[in-house]
Amino acid sequence: MLLTELEHSERFEHPVDVIERLACLKDWSFDRDDADEISLGVTGSWADYNIAFTWLSECEALHLACAFDLKVPERRRAETARLVTKINEQMWMGHFDVWSRDGVVMFRHALPLAGGAQPGMAQCEAMLSAALDACERYYQAFQFVVWANKPAEESLSSALFETKGEA
Repeated sequence: MLLTELEHSERFEHPVDVIERLACLKDWSFDRDDADEISLGVTGSWADYNIAFTWLSECEALHLACAFDLKVPERRRAETARLVTKINEQMWMGHFDVWSRDGVVMFRHALPLAGGAQPGMAQCEAMLSAALDACERYYQAFQFVVWANKPAEESLSSALFETKGEA
């Protein structure tokens, strides 16, 4: 049987409704202009993050895209792509991309919900947490590559440097 031959099961709740309910409970600002998409704005330590959850009915998956305000100039895209590769090697869930059209750095992840499976609030919150953790962890590495003209390896090691104790 081909995957395209599988029938989609009925859902008792739209997956994006779960995200909207979570946003209301957490008192997060959100915008929902479409039944299949919701956008959240979250402030982190390094940047403001624009997060979109989109229901992809054709593959029965809830997609998360988290972007921050960093557009990679054409002259730094090759080095940023090397950084993305190095970061993605360390990722267990989700991955980073640089959109070729406009040079925006984005973290992406998807939750498969085949056969009518429903997303739980804990799952959705875990997806969001993973996205924000990854963006916060690697934001400075992207900054080093894009604005300080550092190579990917040096940027990544500098961003992951952890201090111990207090001075």
